[in-house]
Order: sequence, then C-alpha cells, then structure tokens
Amino acid sequence: MRIPIVGGNWKMNRGTPEQSKEMLKELIPLINHIINVEIVIAPPFTSLIGAYEILKGTNIKLSAQNMYFEEKGAFTGEISPNFLKEIGAEYVILGHSERRNIFNESDDLINKKLKKALNIGLKPIVCIGEHLEEREAGKTKEIIKYQMDRTFKDLKKDQIIQTVIAYEPIWAIGTGKTATPEQAEEIHVFIRGILSQKFDQETADLIRIQYGGSIKPDNAEDLFGKKNIDGGLVGGASLQANSLAHIIKAAEKTFN
Repeated sequence: MRIPIVGGNWKMNRGTPEQSKEMLKELIPLINHIINVEIVIAPPFTSLIGAYEILKGTNIKLSAQNMYFEEKGAFTGEISPNFLKEIGAEYVILGHSERRNIFNESDDLINKKLKKALNIGLKPIVCIGEHLEEREAGKTKEIIKYQMDRTFKDLKKDQIIQTVIAYEPIWAIGTGKTATPEQAEEIHVFIRGILSQKFDQETADLIRIQYGGSIKPDNAEDLFGKKNIDGGLVGGASLQANSLAHIIKAAEKTFN
C-alpha cells in the first residue's frame, strides 16, 4: 500500500529563519505522533538550514523548492543539488507551475533537473498540470501526456519509483478553485495509466501521485479519500500550523 505524502510548499513566504522555526515549533507537537503519512516541508532557501536544525529527530522531512542540474560552476543565482544535500534536504520540488509559467522552465529542463536529483540521492516531487483554457478546451489529458513524455524521458524503473508526482491543475493553484475529488481522481487514474504503459502496472501501482491546487482543511479528506490520490502538495494552507496539521491528519484518516 502506498504511504500518503503531504508536502507544505511555503513558496516565498516565512522567509526568515526565525519565522520558519516558529512555524515548525507550532507544527511539530500537533503531528509528531503520525507515522503513516510522510510529511515534507519546503521553506525558502534562506530558511533551510534553520529548518533542518528544528526538524532533526522528528517525523518531518526537509525539501527544497527548486535546484539546478549542475553540481557546481558559474551559474549565478542557482542552487546546486549537492548544497541541498549537505544541509539536510531529502526532497526537492521540480517543475512547479510557477517555475514553468513565470520563469519559463521547459519540460526538457525539468527532465535534466530530475535526473540530476535522482543521481545524487535527492527525492524529487515533480509537478504537472494544465491551464484553465486547456481544461475548458478538453485538452487536459493531452497536456498531461505531453508533459509526462518529456519530463520523465529516459527514466529507468528504479528511478521513477523514487519519484513523487504532483498533479497540480494550474487553474486551481492559489485561486481558491479546487478540482472536485472526482475530477482529480480521473486525472490521477490517467497518470497512473501512462506510467503503466511506460513501465508496467506493478511499477505504476507503487508510485505516489499527490494532488495540489487549493487544498484546504475542509476539502482534504474528500480528496485524499480517492483511491489514486496519495496525499497533497499544499501551498497557502501550509503556512499555518493548525491548517497544515488538519490536512496531514486527513491523510492519516483516509489511509487507515
């Protein structure tokens, strides 16, 4: 059975080490008893070291929000995956819609980052998803297939098993709109079907697929209750300890 994974992506919020530490000190006692949900927090780069100090010995794992595909060199403003490992990060988010849309990251670039992360032992959370106009035009599955073909190009079976996929419909990120549980489940089933074609059904059944897109305490349980939704990548609702704890507990409840 797939263990659900709930990630809190703080984006460019709670940027000072002290702000991050305060939030984590609030969160830890609320969820430190939970063992059947993998919990991951992705603070801004400036807070990674401070967050690691607080999270050592807890059931919460540390993630970066991005990385570059080179380990070192003249790449001003970029972050080496080696640096992330050295300061305690276990996960890295790749291909978030904001990286794709604001910073024009392509599927090919994300593929390079993904392979590098896997090669050095970082666990990637890879985001895919469609725009509102693409959904309204009936192109959701076409877009998802296109992104997956390029983003996961040339991955081996043992690599894809280590990868978490986050289905994040772009029209539902930060908008307050959320895919219905049925809409989300339909695309999760479709993604798992593509994985079974690329690899095999056994492999596809092992891969965790999160939902992301305005997850809140009041809709998390319904989303996580679907068979193919293995937790969530949470944005705004992860910035408050009580809110995120509620979502994590919803994942625990549906897993049981």
